[in-house]
Amino acid sequence: MATQTAGNTPRNDPPGPWDRPADEPCPIRDVLDRIGDQWSMLVLSSLWEGTKRFNELGRQIGDISKQMLSRTLRRLEQDGFVRRTVYAEVPPRVEYELTDLGRSFMEPMRALVVWADENHAAIRAARNHYQD
Repeated sequence: MATQTAGNTPRNDPPGPWDRPADEPCPIRDVLDRIGDQWSMLVLSSLWEGTKRFNELGRQIGDISKQMLSRTLRRLEQDGFVRRTVYAEVPPRVEYELTDLGRSFMEPMRALVVWADENHAAIRAARNHYQD
């Protein structure tokens, strides 16, 4: 898409999410709407470490209710990030793992998780300073 700059010099920007028909969802907004909730990144980060069972995920995440964990896993499975495997045993065993799509998504997101962990104290300090 050619864009005019302040000096009226045209430049060729790469196509962006705004360069699509109005009836197509914006890819960035669509993905962030699904994984930007309170729990999805925590579930995906936990599964990055390997296959887990439902209760193991719940214990690792901590303060998530069973209902919310179930709902989050279902949405992540629906979007193709998580694979749910049910084993025909008594009692039934269910395991969750990242799909190839989930792993490819988590590659760049792991950098965000590390960045957030390293900078959380500075962000909280800035918030406190802003409120004063």
